[in-house]
Amino acid sequence: MDGKIAVLGSGAWGTALACVMSRTGSPVSLWGRDDGVVADIMQNRRNSKYLGDIALDSGFVASGDLAAVVHDASVVLLAVPAQTVHAMADRLKPVLADQTTLVCCAKGIDRESGLLPAEILENGLPGARLAALSGPSFASDVARGLPTAITLAAWDLQQANALSAKLSSAHFRCYASDDLRGVELGGALKNVLALAVGAVRGMKLGASAEAALVARGFAEMMRLSRAMGGRPETLTGLSGLGDLVLTCSGPQSRNFAYGMAMATGADLSSLPLAEGAFTARIASTIANRENITMPVTQAVADVIDGRITAQQAVMSLLERPLKPE
Repeated sequence: MDGKIAVLGSGAWGTALACVMSRTGSPVSLWGRDDGVVADIMQNRRNSKYLGDIALDSGFVASGDLAAVVHDASVVLLAVPAQTVHAMADRLKPVLADQTTLVCCAKGIDRESGLLPAEILENGLPGARLAALSGPSFASDVARGLPTAITLAAWDLQQANALSAKLSSAHFRCYASDDLRGVELGGALKNVLALAVGAVRGMKLGASAEAALVARGFAEMMRLSRAMGGRPETLTGLSGLGDLVLTCSGPQSRNFAYGMAMATGADLSSLPLAEGAFTARIASTIANRENITMPVTQAVADVIDGRITAQQAVMSLLERPLKPE
């Protein structure tokens, strides 16, 4: 699989992906809608707004011209927030050639439709060949070239294998999967758990409480993923358990930091809105519809919507009836 790689989205993740893709030897173009960020990348080889003073690789170009960036690209990586995937699909319709491989790197569930990113793209861009990239990866680590392992999923394992070979490099390893739905669900649902664990950290309830919450929350992820068509073994891999462990490790995770702020009464309007806040609401709606018990996810949704405080949420979880493990 030869040809140019295009990366759409000049935030921290998109810029980090442009860096690591340039190490594969393929020509790489990055699209961004923020002219200031694009200029910073091209003139200073920095993305000061999202990646601070990290020096960026010189092997890619950045532009605000979407049509030019995707022109002649054999692979397009879509690295925008999950709630904007629908709008990006509309923007891509007139400029994306049929049979282009479109790799979704967003982690979330659309709050309006309840669809996963790949489902939105499948509906909006039926001519594209879809895949998803997800797993434990902080953008700053990837941009610096630190070792990272991630999952590359497509509906067809042969396609996933070919893509994994094209997108992998010495310190960025892509492992193929044909469970695209399971990979996207792991990436979306772990954000909700990170909010919860961040809140427990913010309340200083201790590492034991955090570990218990991760374990019980992971069981919830497994139940909902299975109901929505994901395979259980996918959730125990990089894109599920691996990403959950990383995202719950500390405030370098946006969702974890947001959870800490929820618990301490900080002004949430000053923080970037975490994807897990959207996902908690829609995941709890889907769980109720499918009659799946997800008390941690429901508690997070209740806190976000102001029905209870973080402290009340913890008490409600502690007061649940005991049952066999």
